[in-house]
Amino acid sequence: MVAGRKRHRRHRSPPSAVGLRTELKATLLLALPIVGGQLLSVAMNVADTMLAGHLSTRVLAAVAMGYQIWVMALLIVLGLMLALTPTVAQLDGAGRRAETGTVFRQALWLALVLGIGLFVAVRASEPLLRGFGVGAEILPDAVAFLDAISWGTFPLALFFACRYFSEGLSLTRPPLYFGVVGFLALVPLAWALMYGRLGLPALGARGAGYAHAAVLWLQAGAFLWYIARRRHYAEAAPFAAFEFPRADVLLPLLRIGLPMGIAIVMEGGLFVATALLAGSLGTIPAAAHQIAINVASIAFMVPLGIGMAATVRIGNAVGRGDADGLARAANASLLLTLATQVFAAALLLGVPGVVVAAYTGDAAVGSIAIGLLGLAAVFQLSDGLQALFNGALRGLKDTFVPMLITIAAYWGVGFGLGWWLGVERGGGVRGLWIGLIAGLTASALGLGWRFAGQLSARRRALEASRFHAAHNLSPPAEGQA
Repeated sequence: MVAGRKRHRRHRSPPSAVGLRTELKATLLLALPIVGGQLLSVAMNVADTMLAGHLSTRVLAAVAMGYQIWVMALLIVLGLMLALTPTVAQLDGAGRRAETGTVFRQALWLALVLGIGLFVAVRASEPLLRGFGVGAEILPDAVAFLDAISWGTFPLALFFACRYFSEGLSLTRPPLYFGVVGFLALVPLAWALMYGRLGLPALGARGAGYAHAAVLWLQAGAFLWYIARRRHYAEAAPFAAFEFPRADVLLPLLRIGLPMGIAIVMEGGLFVATALLAGSLGTIPAAAHQIAINVASIAFMVPLGIGMAATVRIGNAVGRGDADGLARAANASLLLTLATQVFAAALLLGVPGVVVAAYTGDAAVGSIAIGLLGLAAVFQLSDGLQALFNGALRGLKDTFVPMLITIAAYWGVGFGLGWWLGVERGGGVRGLWIGLIAGLTASALGLGWRFAGQLSARRRALEASRFHAAHNLSPPAEGQA
């Protein structure tokens, strides 16, 4: 009996393996609601695309082109508001949750400014569409879509403020709840406004924009009410007092958020520019590109959600001063990303025809889209890794150098090669997508190198601080950790 117990003990996993399994579970439980919320957000665009595709190829191309401008506005808000997640996560990890309410209140002022500024910008974007050579048959409907959806800029910023505050507190389910609400509200409303059902006028592309804006107001209002009422946020006291804008809170948020915003806009901008260039190649290539990029975007939501969970887990570990926890968080998120991206690539290669058939019955559009999904399978690994490394670096509040890496990779490599192959060499939309593959790969390599260096440096600093605290020594001088 004793020998049996000894044999059992010998086969137990070492503490490091047990710790990694625990971290994998914690990261997965944190990431799943984020992934679900992200998928529902993309599903709203997918629903618009499918509805437009079955209305007409022209409306599909118009919504696709208009949505590219809207995505730029969305990315600006997302990038700046993402500063909330590591800020709140590090405060929460350090046991200072009561201070996070002030951060949230100040973020609401930022949301107000962003909402007003982007409302004006989205409504004035017709020259940008013309500059990219969007065809005359597409342009009026694209502009109509943008005029309508521009009414959703302020609630969009409010929703992101609520979301990233909640996720920084490791409360990742509420954004999922409101993603479900938004999707369930959007589908019938967009259908009625686009097709003229339920006694409403048939507004086509403009109807899709109005439906989106209305749903964003619903989501933002419901999320604010939820945060005000639920006990999970009580310690943060997010609405305890009215505060005017405070430079001591807003400036640190902007120092983190501006580089993140620029990096995310540069990343998203590559896809937007590629879509607009596809629009200049004609209605059929534009429609095929929109279908393929929709599908690729759905796949991307999984590693993006894991990256956002990594921001929280790594931020918590830094706040606790936990060097070992920091390494476990990094390793767990990397393993999850590798597993999901291999699966995504296999899926895109295995059933592309079935996927494309859900979007369109146009044989010419479908043929091109199926070929593009094969290219999307190629960049799944690099796309997932760059999303993970970006999220992990945000958890360390390291945003400036990643911004530079992103700009160089996406615009120096990705856009340059895509333009040369797709436009100058006449490779069409496939040439543009080869540029995407090159840009994503360069980004993954650069950000991976940066994260490895920053992780090692931060672990040494945390271990040195722990050693000095344990021995009642003065903290190490700057640069000696």
